[in-house]
Amino acid sequence: MKAAEPRALAHVRRLARPIIESWALLGGIVLGAVVLINVYSAAMGAFFGQPFPGDFEMTEVGVAVAVFAFLPYCQMTGANVTADIFTARAPVRTVAVLRFAASLVAFGFATLLAWRMSDGMLDQKAYGYTTAILQFPHWIAFIPILGSLVLLAVAAALTAAEAWHVARGG
Repeated sequence: MKAAEPRALAHVRRLARPIIESWALLGGIVLGAVVLINVYSAAMGAFFGQPFPGDFEMTEVGVAVAVFAFLPYCQMTGANVTADIFTARAPVRTVAVLRFAASLVAFGFATLLAWRMSDGMLDQKAYGYTTAILQFPHWIAFIPILGSLVLLAVAAALTAAEAWHVARGG
């Protein structure tokens, strides 16, 4: 007989999941905007010889923000790339222990990167770095990326707790 999932874990997941899903959808909207900018730039360049100035700058920023926005969702749903061929016939508890370890690595990665990128953001702001053409301040792109890393840490903690519960026979 399987043990019921701890109520606290279920409660936190119910709170975090819609936030993480909405964040990923916002990342998709950002990526869609990047595509529209590039289509507009290509069309304007082809027909009028005047592409959108700084389109590649906005592509760099937008794609970075979107990719980081997708990470928490991938962690929460188990959509990260895995080598299932090695665990296809493994017992459920073994797979759960491996998922637990992977979730701990993801948590460590997210917290370490959030710490270092927050320092990077402060440096970018202090030195006033901007993109070459549009003069878009670099540090602004760090804000949603740091939010994504916090959500990734939350998702990794949740998946670690879930895997630990399964590994213990839940």
